[in-house]
Amino acid sequence: MSIDLQHALDTALRAARLAGAIIEHYAGQQSLGVMIKPDATPVTRADIEAEAIILATLRAEFPDHAYYGEETGHSDGDGSNAEWLWLIDPLDGTKSFVRGYAMYSTQIALMHRGELVLGVSHASRVGETAWAIRGQGAFRDGHPLKVATTAWLSKAHLSTGNLKTLTRGPGWAVLAGLIQDTARIRGYGDFWHYHRLAEGSIDLVLESDVNILDIAALAVIVREAGGTFTDLSGAELTLATTSVLAGVPALHAEVLARLQAAR
Repeated sequence: MSIDLQHALDTALRAARLAGAIIEHYAGQQSLGVMIKPDATPVTRADIEAEAIILATLRAEFPDHAYYGEETGHSDGDGSNAEWLWLIDPLDGTKSFVRGYAMYSTQIALMHRGELVLGVSHASRVGETAWAIRGQGAFRDGHPLKVATTAWLSKAHLSTGNLKTLTRGPGWAVLAGLIQDTARIRGYGDFWHYHRLAEGSIDLVLESDVNILDIAALAVIVREAGGTFTDLSGAELTLATTSVLAGVPALHAEVLARLQAAR
């Protein structure tokens, strides 16, 4: 079964913007209905309602597809055998949302037989939307995205996200070396540093504790902007991925070599 990926993208963009409107309706309210999930992370009414509108919008156009949502889980087993699988994080950055700062977004991606082919990243508070279809380039608000041409670590800007697991292994020493060897380090986190990577403002992103729903759409965007996006071992992304090494291709290769040598 084949589908029109442009139609899929248009539908995903519409779904993301509808979700963003729900999220911004709740933003800043005193009572967000915060609950703690079994994994000790928060969920709010905004997460739940945003996911519901995304699912309704996508299912109206693609009723035979499988779905994997942050709040509702898998619609079809574990999704590993699905021909078409939508990956949905309605409010990536719920902790930021609850604390009242803008580092949150809506993430929607599409997998075809296990390969990521489409991604939408909509940051409703900052008014920024990025998207990509595999083989067709990456865009933010209609403008093409392209990673930087930085060739030397000494000129590179590095951003880190969640790093708890990295602190318990040899990768922590590798990060210390990168901090010494790169020009600048920041901890932008969430969608923000991936958007900045795709536009060429930073050169490397490193995280050790993520969920595929956090990064699937962003991986498509970064790759279509010319970047390399793997896990910390250099492996392709799967539904079980929990880490990220993303960057300008030459620098990604250099950092990956350091990580592999440390093992």
